[in-house]
Amino acid sequence: MTPLLRQTRAELTTPWAQLDNCLVPIDSVQLANIPTESRNPRTTTIDSLPTVEMLRLINREDAAVITAVEAEVPHIAAVLDALVPRIVGGGRLFYIGAGTSGRLGVLDASECPPTFSVPPTLVQGLIAGGDSALRKSSEKSEDSREQGAADLRSAGFADGDTLVGIAASGRTPYVLGAIAWAREIGALTVGLSCVPGSPLSQEAEMEITPLTGPEILTGSTRMKAGTATKLVLNMLSTGLMIRTGLTYGNLMVNVQPTNEKLVDRAARIIMEITGVDHTAAAELLDQAGSVKVAVVMQKLGLSSDAAVAKLQQAGGRLREALES
Repeated sequence: MTPLLRQTRAELTTPWAQLDNCLVPIDSVQLANIPTESRNPRTTTIDSLPTVEMLRLINREDAAVITAVEAEVPHIAAVLDALVPRIVGGGRLFYIGAGTSGRLGVLDASECPPTFSVPPTLVQGLIAGGDSALRKSSEKSEDSREQGAADLRSAGFADGDTLVGIAASGRTPYVLGAIAWAREIGALTVGLSCVPGSPLSQEAEMEITPLTGPEILTGSTRMKAGTATKLVLNMLSTGLMIRTGLTYGNLMVNVQPTNEKLVDRAARIIMEITGVDHTAAAELLDQAGSVKVAVVMQKLGLSSDAAVAKLQQAGGRLREALES
């Protein structure tokens, strides 16, 4: 167990402080004893509370998720630092999971192309049961290790890619099978769960394990564990895009102006970086076709073709193009 996990567990109150048995493989303990499946003593009377108090209780439990994820920032950073050079070298990022975990992976992957204008193949999400399981639950699909590996193979996963296996309990066979096959072919594997010492954290090369503890409703990991998962995936995908030069400061300079709202956003980004007014920004955007080309044109006094060439020399990174 890493010092980070030891320190985090020591700070916890009952019942987490009593969970030493959860630091051994889950197959050797009863499922009911792991944190994500145990009963939360703080919410046992939630059904008898007035509505406002019920919601405040849920909110207090949710607030603890932020602290749990914060404790894992060093692990998330380590994963990101290992991921970025693989992506720069032509690799891809895959998420795989079942149920809520799978849906969150697919959600994060599907938001990358419209947000950062990257190919839909760069970040991909796989869910047990296939795309139909996004809307219609397919619980039995998670029980096959072989299917997890088969789905990963069918998606064209290769040794230069990175796999993040997502399972709140850290024991989902579908995810474990995918992780095992990915390691076998030499890919980077990451286990994202909410249970320390889980099979997933042991089988993956790297781990991210926010300790979210017992759920508000016993075993309903779509709640605290799901929130923690979404926060971690936000960090991974956003951090990846920042580190690969798809932003300028906190501006999404890779935005593609494909509708009225995005045309206006693109013009405002050009205004922010260059200091020109909205009319001039709109004209630059019309000439350049993209925010980054428009900014380089204005800041460096280049033609559209010269600005494109300048960006290509900088690997598409706007800051490097402007400063080189």
